[in-house]
Amino acid sequence: MAEPTPRRNEPRLRPAPLLFEPAEASADPEHFFDLESIDDPRALLDRATELTQAFRAAADRAMEFQAVAAAQLADPRRFDRLTAADIAERAEWTEDYAKKMVEFGRDLMRGGAHSE
Repeated sequence: MAEPTPRRNEPRLRPAPLLFEPAEASADPEHFFDLESIDDPRALLDRATELTQAFRAAADRAMEFQAVAAAQLADPRRFDRLTAADIAERAEWTEDYAKKMVEFGRDLMRGGAHSE
């Protein structure tokens, strides 16, 4: 599994809204956020670009929440704290990456990361 590198000083993009697809549309393997119905290549490029930015922003934000959760779980003040190895196993990371994410999460909780 590829491991993203935490980015601390990059501004967050303002993504296009991610609209949830109806169950019947998402059951169709060819259906993806109605992109297949856009005939104009300019409009298709614009909407596909919006979705790409939205997914990247969502992934970055979710990663920040992962880091904060990892830092909270590793907090030595917790009686039920987890080791980096435990966190790595739970999140399907390597132990080294779990340690980096714990540090990143601690930095976020201290307000050290750039946010909007």
